Amino acid sequence: MSVDVLSLPPAVQSALQHVTTATLTTVLLKKGLRKVWLAGSRPLRPGQGRVIGRAFTLRFVPAREDLATPASWANPISTRAAIEAMPAGCVAVVDAMGVTDAGIFGDILCARMRKRDVAGLVSDGVVRDGAGVLSTGLPVWCQGSVAPASVAGLTFVGWQEPVACGGVAVFPNDVVVADDDGAVLIPADLLDDVVGAAVEQELLEGWIMQEVERGVALPGLYPANEATMARYQAWRRTRGDA
Repeated sequence: MSVDVLSLPPAVQSALQHVTTATLTTVLLKKGLRKVWLAGSRPLRPGQGRVIGRAFTLRFVPAREDLATPASWANPISTRAAIEAMPAGCVAVVDAMGVTDAGIFGDILCARMRKRDVAGLVSDGVVRDGAGVLSTGLPVWCQGSVAPASVAGLTFVGWQEPVACGGVAVFPNDVVVADDDGAVLIPADLLDDVVGAAVEQELLEGWIMQEVERGVALPGLYPANEATMARYQAWRRTRGDA
C-alpha cells in the first residue's frame, strides 16, 4: 500500500481522448495482449463520458464473518482509508471478484471520491445506492447496483497492489481508458508505444471510412493492402503530416 501514483503526461491524456477503447483493444492485440478488456465493467449511466487515468487498485476477497463486519469500516485498512489515499486524476480499479450481490461502494464513498477529483471507478462488481451514486456525478463502470453492503459478501484487504479485475491483471499505474463500450487496460510499460500506434490506427480508419463512403469495396481496403497503404500515405502527405 505504498505505491505512488504516477502522473499521466498531458500529451498522452490528450491523445487518448480521441482513441476509442475498440481501437485500443486492436492495437494491444497486435502487440500480443488479449486479456485487456475488463469484463463486466459497463457504464452505470450511458453517456457519462470518457475517463482516462492511472490505475489505483483496491482488492476484496471472499467475506469472512470475523472480518467482514460494519465495524471493519473504521479499521486502518478499509475502503475509507483507501479513498483518502487516492490522488486526483486516478481511476479506482476495484477487484470485487465478480460478486454481484454485495455493493463495494455507495453514494457517500463515491461522493468523497468525486470531492477528491478521482477520475472514475471501474469494477467487476456492483455498487449500492445506485441513484445516490449517480447523483454524485462520479463516472462508474461496474455490473450494476444492489442494496446489500460489501460486508454481505466481501472482505476488503488492501490497495495499491496487483489485482484481478474482470479477468485482467491490473497493476498500480497501469492506464485505464473507459468509454460507453467499457474499460480497457494499457500496461504502464507499453503506454508510449500503444498511444502512438492507436493514434495512427484512428487516423487510418478515419480515412478508410471516407473511402467506404466513396463506394470503395472492402477487399484490399480493410485491412489495407500495399496499394491501399500507398494511397493512404499520399493522402497524409496532402495533409502535411507525413
